[in-house]
Formats: sequence, C-alpha cells, structure tokens
Amino acid sequence: MKQQLAAGVLAIVLMVLVACDSRVPAQRQLESDAKLLRLDYQSSIDNLPRQYFVYLPVGYQQESDKQWPVLLFLHGNGERGNGLDELDYTLIHGPLYEAWVQKRELPFIIVVPQLPMFDMGQLPYIANRSPADIPQRLTDGVPPRPDSFPSSAPIAPAAAVTDMSTVPALLPDGWETAELDLLLILQQVQAKFHTDPTHLYLTGISYGGFGSWFMASQHPQLFAAVAPVVGWGHPDLMPPIAQAQTPLWVFAAGRDSAINKDYFYPGIETLRQLGHYNVRFSMLEQAEHDAWRQVYAGQDLYDWLLQHQKPVE
Repeated sequence: MKQQLAAGVLAIVLMVLVACDSRVPAQRQLESDAKLLRLDYQSSIDNLPRQYFVYLPVGYQQESDKQWPVLLFLHGNGERGNGLDELDYTLIHGPLYEAWVQKRELPFIIVVPQLPMFDMGQLPYIANRSPADIPQRLTDGVPPRPDSFPSSAPIAPAAAVTDMSTVPALLPDGWETAELDLLLILQQVQAKFHTDPTHLYLTGISYGGFGSWFMASQHPQLFAAVAPVVGWGHPDLMPPIAQAQTPLWVFAAGRDSAINKDYFYPGIETLRQLGHYNVRFSMLEQAEHDAWRQVYAGQDLYDWLLQHQKPVE
C-alpha cells in the first residue's frame, strides 16, 4: 500500500514538473515577442486626448540593459484620424506595417503618431476608407502584400525647375501643425523606454515626407538621420539641415501622380551649394506614388539609418 501511495505521489510530482517545464519555453517566447502599445498624450493642437503607437522589437524585454534606436514615422494624408479608434489606419504603410504585420525583426523602437483630420475628411480616399483596409497581424504567418499602384505613365526625365519662390514650402494642414506634439511624444518615449538618444531617426511618406523635411529643418540637431519618401523639400528649408550636416536619404517616384518629381531637385541642389554632401537621392523611375512599399520592404534603408549616430553631448 505504501509503495502504491509513493508511486502515485511520484507520478503527480512528475506531472507537475512536466507541466511547469512545458510552460517555461512558452512564457519565454511570449516575453521575447514584439509588442505594439498604445500610449496616451494630450494634444497641444486642441487639448484633446490622443494616442500613438509604440512598437517594441523582439528581444526588448530580455535585453534590459540595451539602449534601442528609435524610428519616428510620419504617415501620409490618407491615414489621418482622431488618434483613438482611427489610429489603426497608420498600420497600413511604413516600417510599422513591416515590423508588426509582416513580422520583420526590425531593431528599432518604432513610434507612430496620427495627424489630426482637420478638414480633410471629405477627400474621397479618406471618406471611402474602411476598417477592412487595416491590415491585421496574423497568429500564424503573414498576410500577402498588396499590389503596387498601377500606372500607364511613361518613364520620362524630370524637367528643370529654376524658380521655387512661388511654390509653397509645405502642404495644407500638414505635420508642422503637430510639431509640439511630436516633440512631446519623443520625450515621453525616451523617458519611458530604453532608448539610445544618439540613434533617433525620422522617416515619412508623402505628407509625412514633407513633415520629415520640416522637422529636420526646425530641429536639425535632433535626428541622427532623416529619410523623406515621396515628399520633396523646399529650398527655403535647407540652410539649417546643411549647417547641421544631417544625413539624408531622399526617395522620389518617377511616375508619381500625386507629387511633382521635378520639385525634388531644387532642394537637393541647394543642399549641395550649401556644402552638404551627406545626401543620398534615389529616383525610383518605375514607381508610382506608393514607392514607399519598395523602400520599406527592402533592407537597405534600415541598414543605412543604423550607420548614423549623433555625437555624444
């Protein structure tokens, strides 16, 4: 009887140990997974509560002593919203789509705010959007990538533009309206997470490309490198960027039906005349306005960003 009792106790103990052991790898895996957080802030634009995304990369939880690079992404016009239930529209494009939806292990804390709607809600591509357009992170695997925008436009050289004096430097109701919000968000992220202040990067698409130029011009010492995508920079914005020698990689689309590719050249040439040579300029001649799909789906941009570091103050 005693032997039977002992055997039963031993069996139970073994079952508990096996159960505990089977949970440990799963728990470790859970802790090592990438995470997508929604953080609160109060906007200086209208004093209303809003949220922004923070993506924590794979390994963030384990490497508690590591300081991680931060990548701030500014979305395009079609992803505007109230910063609350509409924030998910910012998942449609950019590095957050790559890291969260496509499950790429990008080694950045990715920060994605949302530009307020202002009076843009009646634009067809905003008015007709649907929550069904928001890509979902799958439990297993990744969703297929959407097709690129079709274009029947010919591949043609850019036309020379010698006078930008009558061309506005910024688009209406753009990211310049959220400048204080962006600075507050970066301060919150740097205070809350293990960030490397010498590896703060900025990139954006279309409206966000214009916003990237603006923020680089207003705060040229803030970013280790900046990559505007399908958004040109006005020559008037260039002197502070050139003075700070902020590394730039500028992307334009040769068959862009939304942004005039001719307008990229005057700003780039102004930088050259001001003695700023740490500039890469890529004209993707075959691409439509969504050239950002090619840019962020590749690896070159991320590797280039990580090559740059701000001087330690």
